[in-house]
Amino acid sequence: MSTILRTLRNIRKIGIKDYLHQMQYIGDTKAGTYIASDKYGNKYFENVDDELPLRTRWVDYKEKEYSPCHIEPGWHAWMSYLVDKPPIEDAVLQTGQRSWEIKGHRPNLTASRAAFKTYSTVKPKTAAWEPVAAPR
Repeated sequence: MSTILRTLRNIRKIGIKDYLHQMQYIGDTKAGTYIASDKYGNKYFENVDDELPLRTRWVDYKEKEYSPCHIEPGWHAWMSYLVDKPPIEDAVLQTGQRSWEIKGHRPNLTASRAAFKTYSTVKPKTAAWEPVAAPR
């Protein structure tokens, strides 16, 4: 949570519309420099001067129902402070899509109905015990 003065300063910088959007989705007000947008429409920002350390980079997701798997690997490395330059400036991260990479986005289906479930094709070695009660 931010202080009142910091919140008022950020409202003055970003405006009421972006203030309400940020409070709805990230629960805090942030004002910073727009870095770039990825192919999914997510917007990436950075503010080195006014933010706390390791809280200087953030993403504004395009979709309302967002998931961290909607961030591309290069942008994830930049958001996690693994690289200093964003993917649009880093030559190593601009290699494009390699032949062995999956085409398009595949969402993380963990904890959903479409999640992978293991099954066995082998006959079980043990059988469940079924108690037989004698009639009274």
